[in-house]
Amino acid sequence: MSLRRISLKDFVIVEALDVDLCDGFTALTGETGAGKSILIDAVQIALGQRAEASVIRHGATRCEITIELSSTPALADWLTRNGFDDASGSTIPAELTPALMLRRQIDNQGRSKAWINGSPATMTQLREVGDALVDIHGQHAWQSLSRPASQRELLDGYGGIDTARLNGLWQAWRDSEAKLARARDRQASLAQDTERLTWQIGELAKLAPQPDEWQTLNADHNRMSHAQALMDAAQVSAQAIDDDETNASGLIHIAATALEKHTHIEPQFVPVADLLRQAQALIEDAAHSLHLYGRHTDLDPAGFQALDDRVALWLSHARRLKCAPEELPERLLAWEAELAALNDASDLATLAQQVSDCLDALLKEAKVIRKKRTVAGAKLSSEITAAMQTLGMDGGRFEVAMQALDTPQQHGIDDLSFLVAGHPGTPPRPVNKVASGGELSRIALAIAVCTSRLGTAPTLIFDEVDAGIGGQVAQTVGQLMRQLGMDRQVLAVTHLAQVAASADQHWVVKKARASDKTVSEVEAVSADARTVEIARMLGGDIHSKTSLAHATEMLAQASAR
Repeated sequence: MSLRRISLKDFVIVEALDVDLCDGFTALTGETGAGKSILIDAVQIALGQRAEASVIRHGATRCEITIELSSTPALADWLTRNGFDDASGSTIPAELTPALMLRRQIDNQGRSKAWINGSPATMTQLREVGDALVDIHGQHAWQSLSRPASQRELLDGYGGIDTARLNGLWQAWRDSEAKLARARDRQASLAQDTERLTWQIGELAKLAPQPDEWQTLNADHNRMSHAQALMDAAQVSAQAIDDDETNASGLIHIAATALEKHTHIEPQFVPVADLLRQAQALIEDAAHSLHLYGRHTDLDPAGFQALDDRVALWLSHARRLKCAPEELPERLLAWEAELAALNDASDLATLAQQVSDCLDALLKEAKVIRKKRTVAGAKLSSEITAAMQTLGMDGGRFEVAMQALDTPQQHGIDDLSFLVAGHPGTPPRPVNKVASGGELSRIALAIAVCTSRLGTAPTLIFDEVDAGIGGQVAQTVGQLMRQLGMDRQVLAVTHLAQVAASADQHWVVKKARASDKTVSEVEAVSADARTVEIARMLGGDIHSKTSLAHATEMLAQASAR
């Protein structure tokens, strides 16, 4: 079960209402004008449909709609990704299935607010939840399916046809065409840009700047510019350590020797003497390093001049290009990439070949899709035609027609349309051209029944799609609804006793007077109360034994089927 509870407050003519729903097929009935479709309208608004201030009950400042549904694993992932926690405060025991709570509020200024599990939500997010959980077939649901895009979507869903690759190939073809068109338009400017970039790259390539080279150049240049001072410092330091008569190494040796002579008397001198010997060793190592530095370091005027010239060249290029010196290697790489792209763009023959290759791949995939649609179309035509025979359209037929397009489209190379012949001997016409409203309703119902199993939504809602039918056809519709209810939760607003009698649960919508206002109430009926409602729907006297007997018989027959 998906739809568990509907709660309304100050909605249309409902002051306050809570309806708990069950599995199976539930019928909603009531007298004309009682507001049978109020619950369906409320669900649609809760699922993101546009709403105006007119839905607020007269005298109230705002209305509120709350629906509680069962979540699914896929939807649970969506909730997590979008930052919505599990519902809290649910009236349904937690051990059943995860609950999802949607709340929508509309004020008398037409402003709307929405929440999912207590967190603010957008209308788009409500619609995404609704698309996953509830499939609504209204009186005029077929109007949307009269559009070619909707027809293709339905047929592809029915046939399990994946058009993702087709869409990608179409986009690649369009992109290649656009690239070729831009290249043709830019041939003159491409030549100028190529010449400019070639010259710029040639100038900077003379420097051949390498990544991180500027940092190394700076360090070497700084060291060589202070070479004399560094050599003098090393010499002075070496003399102080071990060249002078009173050098550091000698003084430390004297201090350590003086302590070592008395360690047999004073043990505390031992660690101090050891530290002095360690210091002497370190001093001698430092002296060795300083002497090596002095022997291997000399002034190199020629080397310094070459280094200075290269630093100046880096700075000259950086000033000319108005960038930091360290940015030169990256600038050269960017220019080379841009030049390569310009060379590719100026190769019209290669670009034209790319267009041809993309088109070939697109047409190949489109032909595969056409074959699949042809098979699916024949099967769907047969199934809907068979359903029409049970719905009082004997001899009528449904046909999926496909014509080839001259130019590929994103959806393929098929111009697809749904055609209907309501009577034997009449030519099939586009479904939106069917004249009879009753025929249109029955065709819509046939399509809804034949394709409802395609969706993954666990709840199906039919809002008076049985308008314009009766008798044996109505009984067939009731049987179909009951059959659907074995696998999915089905809610149907109906005025037909035959349909209502087939329901697993029956709700009656009534108008009532409360003080000086009219309100709508919903009541679950069973046993005698349900018999009375079926008798009323049959048009008989609800107090007549004959009418009640007829209703009782109808309920018994529906239960037996």
